[in-house]
Amino acid sequence: MKMINIVGGPQSVSAIIQGCMRMPGLSKEDAAKVIRTAYDCGVNFYDHATCYGNGDAEIRFAEAFPLTGIKREDIYIQSKCGLCFDRNEFDWTKENILDSVDGILSRLQTDYLDTLLLHRPDVLFDPEEVAEAFDILEKAGKVRWFGVSNLVPMQIELLKKYVKQELVINQVQLSLEQSQLIDQALYMNNKTTDFSVNRDGNALDYCRLKDITIQAWSPLQFGMFGGSFIDNPDFPELNKALGELADREGVSKAAIAIAWILRHPAKMQAIIGSMNPEHVKDACDAAKVKISHNDWYKLYLASGKFLP
Repeated sequence: MKMINIVGGPQSVSAIIQGCMRMPGLSKEDAAKVIRTAYDCGVNFYDHATCYGNGDAEIRFAEAFPLTGIKREDIYIQSKCGLCFDRNEFDWTKENILDSVDGILSRLQTDYLDTLLLHRPDVLFDPEEVAEAFDILEKAGKVRWFGVSNLVPMQIELLKKYVKQELVINQVQLSLEQSQLIDQALYMNNKTTDFSVNRDGNALDYCRLKDITIQAWSPLQFGMFGGSFIDNPDFPELNKALGELADREGVSKAAIAIAWILRHPAKMQAIIGSMNPEHVKDACDAAKVKISHNDWYKLYLASGKFLP
């Protein structure tokens, strides 16, 4: 497994993260197989959120974890808070952050979170309230490191004005098909294509400048939740290019698509979400693949982009 060090955060973490959003649909025995399979493939980082199954993903993980034989101190557990779909709002108030973390720890049956991310922006957030909540959580030993999810640079800067802790992670969407995080720089000042539209405030370059690790969610998806582009007939050129490299490397197309993300010099992590142990193994093969500079561009162009 390829390992990275998160600047100001956890060290020697796997470049591939096992996402747990779909875990509520499994028995505790099957969930344990997923957790253990990922771990045996070198994954030591597991991602949750309060909204995943309305907390049921964390409960199932906690029920399954003792069956894996893995020690708590040998893995990193991350969760996110702020999305309150039951109330139809995003909430970064001090009260909600503190209550959310207590709920997370209770559901996960653990004393601490390795990382806590604020999950999408609460457009009414008060950065001073967030700072107070983070101070309380850190002093209580409930959270070791902090970060954000789906934030543009100026929102992060506003938080950093008040928050004492380093914001070490920004979790955002990125895949070969949803590559807007990368596109705009290539097509800048080009009025002939929507690829030139700046949709994220140059988040990629900002995070690299500030040593914030990007975690790519939905690395095999098209659209926001459109499904996988792997073997999808709507993406013939992309699947052809993926297939050629997969045959060359002796891995799956999914592994190649994830390796494309890991090849980027920003040293990102990629979050996989499969609950099928064999698919988990296939995805983890991405860490073994050597994607060349030319391979990277071949895949990028096959995804529907062009060189201006």
